[in-house]
Amino acid sequence: MISTVNVNGLRAAARKGFSEWLGASGADVVCLQEVRALAEQLPAEVAAPQGWHVVLAPGAVKGRAGVAVYSRADPDAVRVGFGAEEFAGSGRYVEVDVGAVSVGSLYLPSGEVGTERQAEKERFMEAFWPYLVRRRAEVEAAGRELVVCGDWNIAHREADLKNWRGNRRSSGFLPEERAWLSRVFDEAGYVDVVRALHPGVEGLYSWWSYRGRAFDNDAGWRIDYQVATPGLAARAERACVERAASHDARWSDHAPVTVSYC
Repeated sequence: MISTVNVNGLRAAARKGFSEWLGASGADVVCLQEVRALAEQLPAEVAAPQGWHVVLAPGAVKGRAGVAVYSRADPDAVRVGFGAEEFAGSGRYVEVDVGAVSVGSLYLPSGEVGTERQAEKERFMEAFWPYLVRRRAEVEAAGRELVVCGDWNIAHREADLKNWRGNRRSSGFLPEERAWLSRVFDEAGYVDVVRALHPGVEGLYSWWSYRGRAFDNDAGWRIDYQVATPGLAARAERACVERAASHDARWSDHAPVTVSYC
C-alpha cells in the first residue's frame, strides 16, 4: 500500500493530526510534499517515527517546497532530484528503491498565469518529461516498476475539477498543462492509477481551498496522483482519497491518496 499527500507544512500538519494519521496508516510507503522544513526542525516523532525509515529532500529556499518518503523497509537506494541543474536543490523530487519498486515523491511547481511562477512551472515540466521517459525504460529493463506519487498541480480532465468552466484560464487547468499530462499517459505510457480504478467518476478530489466553503461543498481539484508504469498499475486493487470527516478535522488542504497494490 502506498499513500501520498501534500502536507502544506509538515510542522503545522504534525500539530493538527498528521502524526496520528501516520501512526494509524497501513501503508508500506508514504510520500510527502511541501514539507517546508529541515529534519532538525521537526519533532523527533515526525523526523524519525518508530517503524519508519525517512528520506527528506528539503528545498534550498527556506520555508519552501521539500519532499519526503517514509518507508517501512530501509530503501535500497535513494536519488534526489532528476538531473536538471535548475531544480537540483529545489526540494521537488526524491526517489527511493524499495524491493522491486521505485517510488518517487514529486512536488511539481504551482503556477500563476503571466508570472515567473508559471514560467518556472513550464520549465520544470519540460525538464521532467525526458526523465519520466528515461526512467520507465530503465526500470522496466531491470525488471522493476516505478510509481511517481505526489502533487502534480494539474487537473487533467474536466472530471478532475469541480468548477472546470470557471478555471479554463487558470494555472493547473490550462490546455497546455493538460496536454503535457496527456503525453505522460499516452506517449510515455504511464497510468493514472486512481482514474484507471475509477473511470468515469466525477471528483475524487484531493485538494480544496481553505477559502470559503470549498471543502464543505466538495468544490475541489484532483491534482494529487499516483502515476505508475503499466506493470505496477495492473497490480492496483483499490484506491481512495482519505478525505477528512469535517473541515475542522483537516490537517492539510490536501487529502492523502492511497492505493493498495497486490
